[in-house]
Amino acid sequence: MPPEWAPHDATWMAFPTPNATFEDDSSPALKAARKAWAAVANVVVGYEPVRMLVNQNDRAAAEEVLDPRVRLETIELDDAWLRDAGPTFVHDLSEGVTRAIAWRFNGWGAQSWASWGRDRHLGARIARAAGVEFDRSNLTQEGGGLHVDGAGTVLLTETVQLDPDRNPGWLRTEVETEIHQRLGTTTAIWLPRGLTADYDEFGTRGHVDTVATFAEPGTVLVHTQPDSGHPDHEPMKEVGEILRTAVDARGQRLRVVDLPSPTVADFDGRPVDHSYVNHYVANGVVVGCAFDDPQDAVAADVLTRAYPGRDVVLIDARDIFRFGGGVHCITQQQPAAPWS
Repeated sequence: MPPEWAPHDATWMAFPTPNATFEDDSSPALKAARKAWAAVANVVVGYEPVRMLVNQNDRAAAEEVLDPRVRLETIELDDAWLRDAGPTFVHDLSEGVTRAIAWRFNGWGAQSWASWGRDRHLGARIARAAGVEFDRSNLTQEGGGLHVDGAGTVLLTETVQLDPDRNPGWLRTEVETEIHQRLGTTTAIWLPRGLTADYDEFGTRGHVDTVATFAEPGTVLVHTQPDSGHPDHEPMKEVGEILRTAVDARGQRLRVVDLPSPTVADFDGRPVDHSYVNHYVANGVVVGCAFDDPQDAVAADVLTRAYPGRDVVLIDARDIFRFGGGVHCITQQQPAAPWS
């Protein structure tokens, strides 16, 4: 699997559809979600092609808010978290082509509110639409549950890949074997958990993409929570310590760069999982999360230094996070073919 900062052929997204998360067609929530998703797509399409999956009945609504350069693909959807339900694109170096891995998808561990009768087929359907071959994996996981450095190392969380509602009976060694075979990695760094709010009703139970991400081989950006009274303070301190002592596939210690949390840590008395780690790297740009927070400028500076040569554009992500994810969760990169 190429790293996210490698050249892309396209970005894939899915247009929010009426469901338990966004409510019905007339709801302010659905309107807000569509506006937020479109804001991300309309930035990315200025740098690379964007292919937006959309239910047939939602095409007119999509055309109203999306840049006309965004290509609409009519594929029936349950939800709009394309990072998770969609495939993971990889390079087949023996053939010099891009392929796709279709993981098993079961609504983030068969959660009661989730529907995945359509979305569980997206791995194969997107691969066909992209014109690439695909391979099916028996491992249940989502794209937000992993990050790779492109040099053999993958980040995972114990509460996702080892979730008994995702992969009952799977041992850690079996998970690693499957992931290494599919992604071409050789070293897994396991983190114990994700952010506290990610275990709420609409959470993913610990996706790594709000906790830590590689910016280059050997460098990892990690979410930090300086408030000692916040429930994420100690867990993220532990995550940072694990990463600082971890050894990557090259046999080297990681350089850990802190990305501090926003100052607003709760909403209506409940902790939020707002995270600047949940950004998306596309051709020539980093699309980051903003929260109308003093730390937005700090995060933009960290991202600018972490990804030199790319524009950094922050999108108001509050209307994405309130539905259960961030900018990274709604985007999925299709890397350019090797040697293209």
